[in-house]
Amino acid sequence: MPIDAIAPTDTAGLYATRATSAPKQEMDGELFLSLLVTQLQNQDPSSPMDTNQMISQTTQLAMMEQVTAQTKTGTENFSLQMRMAAAALIGQDVSYTDADGTTVTGVASAVSYSGPVPQVTIDGVTVALDAIAGVTTRPTAS
Repeated sequence: MPIDAIAPTDTAGLYATRATSAPKQEMDGELFLSLLVTQLQNQDPSSPMDTNQMISQTTQLAMMEQVTAQTKTGTENFSLQMRMAAAALIGQDVSYTDADGTTVTGVASAVSYSGPVPQVTIDGVTVALDAIAGVTTRPTAS
C-alpha cells in the first residue's frame, strides 16, 4: 500500500514577528492621555497626585487639541487662498523666471490643483504658483 506525501504546512505564521509601528514624532492628545493614565497607575497611594495638577494637565490637553485644530484650519485656509489666487490668474499676463534666469511673460491659460502648490499653465509651460513674479491685466479690446 503506497503512502501519499504530506504537503508541508505554512509555518511562517508561527515565526512571524509583529509589525512594529514607527515612533510618533509629534505629541498628540492620545500620547498625552496615555502619559496621564500611566502617571495615575504608578502613583504612590500614600501620596496621591494633587487634584489641581490633574485639572491643570487636563486643561493643557484641551488647549493642545484646540491649537492643533486651529493649525489645521489655518493650513486649509491657506490652501484655499492659493487655489483662489491661481484661478484668478487665468487670462492674465503672468511673468516668471525660467531655469536660465530669464524673465518670461505669457498668458495664464489653465490651473492644476493636483500637487501641494497649484500649477499655472503659461503659454504651454507649467509653473508653480509660488514661482510667479508678476501679473498684468490684459487690455480689453474696444
